[in-house]
Amino acid sequence: MTAQTFDHPFFARIWTVMSAHESGVMKKMRTENLAGLSGRVLEVGAGTGTNFAFYPDTVTEVVALEPETRLAPLAREAAAAAPVPVTVIESTIETMPAAEPFDAVVCSLVLCSVDDPDGVLHQLNSVLKPGGELRYFEHVATEGWRGGLQRLADATIWPRMAGNCHTHRDTERAIAGAGFTIGTARRAATFPAWVPLPVQEVALGRAVKGG
Repeated sequence: MTAQTFDHPFFARIWTVMSAHESGVMKKMRTENLAGLSGRVLEVGAGTGTNFAFYPDTVTEVVALEPETRLAPLAREAAAAAPVPVTVIESTIETMPAAEPFDAVVCSLVLCSVDDPDGVLHQLNSVLKPGGELRYFEHVATEGWRGGLQRLADATIWPRMAGNCHTHRDTERAIAGAGFTIGTARRAATFPAWVPLPVQEVALGRAVKGG
């Protein structure tokens, strides 16, 4: 199967700027999401490689998938400076090359942008060793006026501007439905509550492959 890639020039430019100027809050969330990992890790949707600097030295290898052709070269630059070995592959999870099972999978702000989150999560489950972990840091659906804003954004311009990001997804339900058991989970704000953006809140958690 040929690896699938994408070329979204507008999103790539925006994401490159945003990832280069992440807040301290975002960096703390990334550190929390990766803390305690060990062994071989698959990172899906690596972007510009923002996570790479935060992997603990107990990780022996990171295989990082990034299908956006304008972001993958930046991820390779970040990989060269990472504290652990990182290999960047230009591919989606759906078309990634065959590999030995992983000890953990990391998803950071990516499950909101895939076309078939349920199918992707089942595939992530399949590439994990028994008892392997899924670490997620994701935009999720909220309630109230912001939930309405999310639904409006998802139905109009937001996915086109933000690399197919869909903000009103029940991601943790999908994780459980794919055969994972969620162990720890919490919600966190990336912006003050009054900021009228559909991506104000994220979910961070750890889930274990069942069976």
